[in-house]
Amino acid sequence: MTQDTVNAANKRVVKKTIIIVVAMFMFGFVALPALYELICDSFGLNGQTEQVTEAEAAKINIDKSRVIRVTFNSIINSKLPWAFEPEVKHLELHPGELKRVNYVAKNLSGSDIVGQAIYSVSPIEAARYFKKTECFCFTQQLLKSGESKKMAVLFMLEPDLPENIKEVTLSYTFFNADKYASK
Repeated sequence: MTQDTVNAANKRVVKKTIIIVVAMFMFGFVALPALYELICDSFGLNGQTEQVTEAEAAKINIDKSRVIRVTFNSIINSKLPWAFEPEVKHLELHPGELKRVNYVAKNLSGSDIVGQAIYSVSPIEAARYFKKTECFCFTQQLLKSGESKKMAVLFMLEPDLPENIKEVTLSYTFFNADKYASK
């Protein structure tokens, strides 16, 4: 085997390897977000909830035989100079009952800031039964310097919430979203 033949064979191997690596990267780039969302939706992972309309929520029968305690948490990312907390720390509701809870955010900085709330529900098993009709977390929130804002979340727990779940926690973490803001 001559040196030219070896060089040509090496070039073919390198080209094929590069093509395979690029194809694998493209597949992962396209498929992983969809796969992640599918898995989260199917198994109620990552504490994500589903949005429903008030009309849909009104059609659901309330299970008055059960009472669920819902606790509300609020967290501020260290890069966001805001105060943020729920008006109530917890409440009790019947599965199927629509409830409104307000959170209050205040911009403590000397400049206007856009924030984005990310939510989660625990236990994770309860997330698929936690439905929101309205939530400040669906959009970015602009608070002017020193401004305070009351923000609502309207939610319910579906009546087919497993019997073993007696308490659910709804947590929000606010992040600085100025970089991504559509001002």
